[in-house]
Amino acid sequence: MSEASHRAEEAPNWILVHPAYQDIKSLEVEDSAQVHAAFLVYMDLSEVRRWKEVSCVKSPELQVVLLEGREKEGAPIQTVFPLPTHRPLSHQSIRHVLDRGFPMLLCAVASDSTLVYQRMTDGLVTPDPPTGPFQDLGRRQHRKRRKQQ
Repeated sequence: MSEASHRAEEAPNWILVHPAYQDIKSLEVEDSAQVHAAFLVYMDLSEVRRWKEVSCVKSPELQVVLLEGREKEGAPIQTVFPLPTHRPLSHQSIRHVLDRGFPMLLCAVASDSTLVYQRMTDGLVTPDPPTGPFQDLGRRQHRKRRKQQ
């Protein structure tokens, strides 16, 4: 057996020994897939997106790990709900997280570690208008152009 393969067998999975994973695991949430999802989202928020003050909180009612943090310094605290894609989501669980009083992001975590964030709100919110050099030509101008050709 080569020395490299022997070292690989002895080395533990880096995720399992990471301090953030240990903190999340200490919250004693039974769903190991949700704990893993929370860790992946934690790493994305803190290391990739550079959120500030990212922390883990257990929701005893839902038996899940929620993350709280600020997108940038001085921004309001947001709650992030990491959810493995195979786990069902109910209106009641969304309502419970929204009732915490902070803006909420739902983060779907796929089995290949793909993360998709969706902002959740209490009620309907009008979307922002599109930005950019868009111009609505309308159907009449389109027809005129076609006739000119």
